[in-house]
Amino acid sequence: MYPMAPLVRTVLNTAARVAPGPAGRLAFHLFVRPLGRPRPRPEEQALFAAARTGSLHVRGKEVVTYAWGDGRRPVLLVHGWSSRASRLTAFAEGLLDRGYSPVAFDAPGHGESSGRASNIIEYREIIRELHGRHGDFDAVVAHSFGVLATHFALRDGVRAGRLVGVGGVGSFSMLLASFQGGFCVGESVVRRMREHVERRVAPGEPGIWERFDADRSAAELDLPVLLFHDEGDDMVPLAQARRLARAHGDRARLVVTRGLGHRRILTDPGVVAEALDFVTAGSVAEPAVTVPDGRRVAG
Repeated sequence: MYPMAPLVRTVLNTAARVAPGPAGRLAFHLFVRPLGRPRPRPEEQALFAAARTGSLHVRGKEVVTYAWGDGRRPVLLVHGWSSRASRLTAFAEGLLDRGYSPVAFDAPGHGESSGRASNIIEYREIIRELHGRHGDFDAVVAHSFGVLATHFALRDGVRAGRLVGVGGVGSFSMLLASFQGGFCVGESVVRRMREHVERRVAPGEPGIWERFDADRSAAELDLPVLLFHDEGDDMVPLAQARRLARAHGDRARLVVTRGLGHRRILTDPGVVAEALDFVTAGSVAEPAVTVPDGRRVAG
């Protein structure tokens, strides 16, 4: 349960009946606020100290960006919710070693960027800006919520040759259900929040809720996809990765790990090496589902 959840539940459920507008705004502000701002780990600091840092502005917030390499063969790294770009250090280091140019950012409210909150539309705008600066990406490597946001951006004009998703969210409705369950609020609160998003956050964007879902029309992206997901992930259920794999069809391969959870999977040598091989080879291996120790499990 979230901190202060009982009080928030009472306020939101009451407001949804007597003051729908404020209820929608409050629910949205809670929904888009990360749960903390983690600091960089010691093993991440050297790489990020050597990065070319820059900035861009999204909706009044300054976003810190990072780049390495000579600019050729850019690969975008997209971090997850309540996380930061430095959590993808292992991938960035491996890409540099293979002659690629990693590009990353801290979303608003995350890492070194300003603000206290972010949302999928801001992620999309950041990715669009970086695409404009660096050109088509050879690949995108994304984690968790970043997988969902990457699909949104790719369907809205960003181009990439390949996609690696780690512990990825496939359905935006899962996030809404998690928020609703975490605060134990009624369906009316979620409805008011949806109305706020449609009126204030994404006006003029028809079908926005369907477009938020990564597993809708994923096959239209027409790019090879490699997905990693741990069977014991306590943040994003494995079912989300299976949905994404089915949506991408024959172009996707799902690798199911065991014992790595939602975060340690980002530093597992086997996962990182297989992801790098996929990015640099530009093709999908045989459509099997494996775990790092070589055992095979059902897809």
